[in-house]
Amino acid sequence: MNESKIEVSEKEFKKRNYKPMIIWLSVILIGAIALLSGRRGADEFTAFDITILPMMNAIFNSFTFVFLVAALVAILRKNVKVHQIFIYAAFVTTFFFLLSYVAYHYLAPSTSFGGTGLQAAFYYFILITHIILAAAIVPLALTTVTRAWNRENKLHKKIAHWTMPIWLYVSFTGVLVYILIRPYY
Repeated sequence: MNESKIEVSEKEFKKRNYKPMIIWLSVILIGAIALLSGRRGADEFTAFDITILPMMNAIFNSFTFVFLVAALVAILRKNVKVHQIFIYAAFVTTFFFLLSYVAYHYLAPSTSFGGTGLQAAFYYFILITHIILAAAIVPLALTTVTRAWNRENKLHKKIAHWTMPIWLYVSFTGVLVYILIRPYY
């Protein structure tokens, strides 16, 4: 039996309002992370060695960065399908990062950076910009992908010009923060 694709015209295509979902997800994710920041951690957690979680966070951030670069290359070559695959892969690794990050900060006390001088200034500059832009990337990435789902190509492209470099920066600096603070875990 020959199955044919059913094309939906722009008039028949129903755009969905994702704004409430974006707002709720952003508030929940950013709120959960903010609440866990500075916690002293769970007492006597011994189910597994939680010190592996920051390394997992860096690995997930590394994959996100690679997937985003691949998505950028794909879209510059006008290969929308490959672009979509890599963007979804970046969302998956970002989701796993968020799970790992929240679990670690729920279970472990905060780790203080032990460097001084220029090293500390560099670390805190990277950390602060990373945190601010990581909070911004949640609604930005969700808005960008929902505009693509709604076939709002001009709006998608317009916001993606901001989302892509910020998401790349956040994923790259997430790895950098891990490398800089790793000796102090």
